[in-house]
Amino acid sequence: MKIVLKYVFVLMVTLFSATTTLSAQEKSGFDWTPVLNAIMQVESRGNVNARNGIYCGPLQISPGLVKECNNILKRRNVSKRFSLNDRFNKEKSFDMFTIIQSYYNPSNNVERAIRMWQGGINYKVRSTQRYYEKVMSYMKF
Repeated sequence: MKIVLKYVFVLMVTLFSATTTLSAQEKSGFDWTPVLNAIMQVESRGNVNARNGIYCGPLQISPGLVKECNNILKRRNVSKRFSLNDRFNKEKSFDMFTIIQSYYNPSNNVERAIRMWQGGINYKVRSTQRYYEKVMSYMKF
């Protein structure tokens, strides 16, 4: 009996850790990979160490975006938090993008995602048009 309970416990821990280590992208069920790769090319040419003022990493993430991701996670009662150094990590940057999209773009609208990334959540179509076209030119479907 003890062996069976031990086995069940190990199985439950394994399943729990597997679901908590999935990326935000995997949990969302939407594949942002083509969009992320295109944005990364436009923002940093794929350089994880890229810097431009307060913007850093492959997606050129600001400290404010890191803070907003952490606020969203807090509202969702998720214990995970991002640090400013996580902006230099491609996977964590992609997770932050996905968290922002899941909150402000739950319909996973690709055009909105691209325009929001450059112009913020209240972007203007006119001011994000060139950026949108540039990202779209890198998209690989």
